[in-house]
Amino acid sequence: MLKKMTAACICFMVCAGTVSAQERYTVDKVVAVVGNSAIKYSELVEARNVLVEERRKQGYTSDRDPMNEALEGLLVQKLLYNQALIDSVQINLDAVSSEVEARLAMMTEEAGSTAALEAEMGMPYYEIRQDFKGKYEEMYYAQAMRSDVISKVKITPGEVEMFYRELDRDSLPIVPEQYVYAQIVRYPTSSKEAKQRVREELLDMRERVINGTRFDLLARMYSVDPGTAMQGGEMEMSLNQFVQPFADALEKLQPGQISEVVETEYGFHIIQLVEKNGDRYRCRHILLRPVYTPDELAEGGRFLDSLANEIRGGAITFEDAAMKYSDDKYSRQNGGIVTNHELLELMHVSDTRYSTTKFLREDLRTDYPAISALKEGEISPAFQSRDLRNNELNKIVKLIQVIPAHPASLNEDYLQIEALALQTKQEEEFEKWLDGKIDGLYIRIEPEFRDGDFVNKHWVK
Repeated sequence: MLKKMTAACICFMVCAGTVSAQERYTVDKVVAVVGNSAIKYSELVEARNVLVEERRKQGYTSDRDPMNEALEGLLVQKLLYNQALIDSVQINLDAVSSEVEARLAMMTEEAGSTAALEAEMGMPYYEIRQDFKGKYEEMYYAQAMRSDVISKVKITPGEVEMFYRELDRDSLPIVPEQYVYAQIVRYPTSSKEAKQRVREELLDMRERVINGTRFDLLARMYSVDPGTAMQGGEMEMSLNQFVQPFADALEKLQPGQISEVVETEYGFHIIQLVEKNGDRYRCRHILLRPVYTPDELAEGGRFLDSLANEIRGGAITFEDAAMKYSDDKYSRQNGGIVTNHELLELMHVSDTRYSTTKFLREDLRTDYPAISALKEGEISPAFQSRDLRNNELNKIVKLIQVIPAHPASLNEDYLQIEALALQTKQEEEFEKWLDGKIDGLYIRIEPEFRDGDFVNKHWVK
């Protein structure tokens, strides 16, 4: 429950500040103090409104007063924030600034102009920015502090088994319907024209940066990397964490310099080194991928439709066709059967326990419509899809098995049981940690707000 409450209070901080000037109070009284942080009445009302809206969207009802629940969420967040400062927890302040600017740009667009936003918020633009900056920083610090606490919690196989044995059979989690399937993948022909088009586009951007255009601005406008675009293309890692062609180019740069066009498995990049600290590199990049013509994309589909007809007619098996024709290195040698090995590789997970061939509906992304139309053993027509790196491709799929929804079992669904057991243990440890911090930190709640149904009884001292 505390985990859900903490996640909710983070949402409060992101959404707070969007009420109109008319909804603000002339005298904004303090309803609680945690360490050096105050919770104002207007902040509490905003948090309550967000909570009520989230409940409405999820169709969730609660016996708790949303005002009281919102207050406890804010108390947790303020405590986490104060403890993060005490423990010198680090956050990415550049990411904070990027999120603030993106949010302000969206709000300005919705309001129609900067002046309209100022009128709506009842304060000058620079004050709106400062207000959001403080809220986002607090959100980031609180999130980092909580992650630091629960990341230390580990669980053993013996604890997982004990957790499972102690679960009431009616409380066992239900594993939704799962799918096992095989695929044959064809990427568009690596035409010189498509690659040349994207190279020329990046070279033009490089020239614009050299002539004074801000690199981070172009990254926000044009980069197709969803993980970094809104941060101006910025990321920071050890050199060995970057893919090899990217790392090779980055290592040669001096701060402020921009690379030539670099090709990786993700597409094409230009890279700007911001700073180097030991083996840590902070850089910006713009990622683009080749844009193929309809004919270039359709070529792979025509080939796969013809191949599917040969398989259906018995001229070749799906397994042999996958080995001979598929461009997917992760499945071609396994008879085309799809695994999560590529995802594990992207997440730098080497533990083979997490390998699986079973996929939930939400894991199937663009493949689900084709798979859902098949019976076991059937092969789909060719369709266009994207890989985990968002590269365009064509594929055909064969449905191997549909595993019906069922209560989780220790033998068949160990990872799901392990995840639930770990989450439960993390929550228990976080609650113990929270109890100790509440007892050791100055906390005052105004008398008229003390009588609510707090989950943690330590708040009222």
